Amino acid sequence: MKIFYSIYNDEHSTALNTQNPKNSVVDLIAPSSIEVDFKSIKIGTKIARTFFIVGYPRYVSSNWLSPLIDFDHELDIAMFIYPASSPDILSDLRRKIAEMEVTISSQAEKGKVVDPTVTAALEDALGLQEELAKGLERFFLFSLYVTLTSENEQDLDSAVKRLLSTLASLLVLAKPTTLQTEEGLKTTIPLGQDKLFMTRNMDTTSLASMFPFTSAMLTQDKGILYGVNLQNSSLVVFDRFSLENANEVVFGKSGSGKSYFIKLEVLRQFMLGTEVIILDPEGEYENLTKALQGEYLSFTPSSPIKINPFDLSGLYTEGENELGLKILSLHALLKIVMGNLDASHDAILDRALVQTYQQKGITQDPKTQNKEPPLMEDLYKVLLGMEDENAKELALRLEKFIKGSLAGIFNQQSNIDITNPLTVFSLKTLEDQLRPITMHIILDFVWTRIRKNLKKRLLILDEAWYMMKYEDSASFVYGIAKRARKYYLGLTTATQDVEDFLSTDYGKAVLSNSSLQILLKQGASEIDIVSKTFFLSQGERQLLLASNIGEGLFFAGQNHVAIKIVAAPFEHELITSNPQEILQKQEEKVVSSK
Repeated sequence: MKIFYSIYNDEHSTALNTQNPKNSVVDLIAPSSIEVDFKSIKIGTKIARTFFIVGYPRYVSSNWLSPLIDFDHELDIAMFIYPASSPDILSDLRRKIAEMEVTISSQAEKGKVVDPTVTAALEDALGLQEELAKGLERFFLFSLYVTLTSENEQDLDSAVKRLLSTLASLLVLAKPTTLQTEEGLKTTIPLGQDKLFMTRNMDTTSLASMFPFTSAMLTQDKGILYGVNLQNSSLVVFDRFSLENANEVVFGKSGSGKSYFIKLEVLRQFMLGTEVIILDPEGEYENLTKALQGEYLSFTPSSPIKINPFDLSGLYTEGENELGLKILSLHALLKIVMGNLDASHDAILDRALVQTYQQKGITQDPKTQNKEPPLMEDLYKVLLGMEDENAKELALRLEKFIKGSLAGIFNQQSNIDITNPLTVFSLKTLEDQLRPITMHIILDFVWTRIRKNLKKRLLILDEAWYMMKYEDSASFVYGIAKRARKYYLGLTTATQDVEDFLSTDYGKAVLSNSSLQILLKQGASEIDIVSKTFFLSQGERQLLLASNIGEGLFFAGQNHVAIKIVAAPFEHELITSNPQEILQKQEEKVVSSK
């Protein structure tokens, strides 16, 4: 019913309502108006024009109709196939052969030049007669119709010209359904009814070539090379910023080529002038960063690099409370630091955060928000100074970051900024318990800097499951994904733990807000959830289970193709993480230095 509703109603119509039992099916799907013209039909605000095919080329190959099927405009194609009786066809064929032989003989006797089209038709008929008699071919009646739709007459006329030009290049002759526009439309909607019956005789071989077995292509005039289409060897060249949003998710098991793919994309985007910021939990991007003269910031408790989670952006956007947004972000961070908080603890923390900023002279007034922000230690002191026992309990949970083993790591003013076109934050040497906290702080710091100035950027969040397993940090990632387009940002979230990523509503929301989706090799334990989430066919499911390193499925908007990631030799040298290749490279350097 939804399919028919979408045919007869435009996108601005009221949503389909099936709840009223008084409405018949016809009432539910009926458009607001229908206007029938002699060459087109107007349904609501849509205009449709139908063509039927009357002439076909003499010789065709498989997939020869792909220019029509891949035509760059909204169209509906309907094919009808009717089996025909071979004895009846043979009888008609013998009669036509006799007629053509008489025609050729008559022209020759009169000394006229024999019409080459008649000679060619006779050759085809004789060949077909022999194959039918031997049972090598069967005969069918075939009809082909095409309906173009558009929002206005001018756009439709332009599309019709391009369609007829495309068909002419295939040696196909099409005619409009003049004075039969309503029948033409009904023929091309999914009812399986041929209202026109404009048929053509077709043998089995010719009919087989008509089937729409085409492989999708994802090749744009601009963008970067992602790889090679495994179905037709075309190049997958795409600009992620041309989509509804520039966000991307990358799912692949360990060893599938996930990091290789991301590094290759980073390299190629960087070469086109895109600023790239990476959160790197495993130290995967160090060699690439050094090669591109980027800034590689390694976080450890003893590192001189510091980020103050209390930093404010200094931005003022009408209708937004910048201090309130920062306090919400700190709530999310401190829930990771302190553990779960009940309602009373949460309320105390909120009061303490407001008071901590007030002690530094910072309020909701934007003029006060350029002052030096407080530190984690200031919040600790405020909590200790409160009379409520719950406040003192919260202070104890913070103590190890102020006086204990982790003192100083998040308790100093920020001393870095993002000025390099490639900035990587490495968390490789941090303990696992600190990684989610540090990733949240860095992500908040980066997001604050991104909002300060508009620039084409990529933000890579590798091993995103570290953040997605905490509800508050997952919510923060989703917030960035939802708002990224506004700041000309493409967010990439990558993980090998697909089930963990998709087990939360926020993970699913990040996925639905990512127009670019890359699926690399999957393990048996993940393939079911991946298949269900992406509505994979059995063949696509098997491809992901059996694919080689760097092979998988590339989804861009409504299209997807099977892809093989390819890199030039110099690119491969920069991005490979194969231990054997890295060791060999190091040995070659030692030998060359002697």
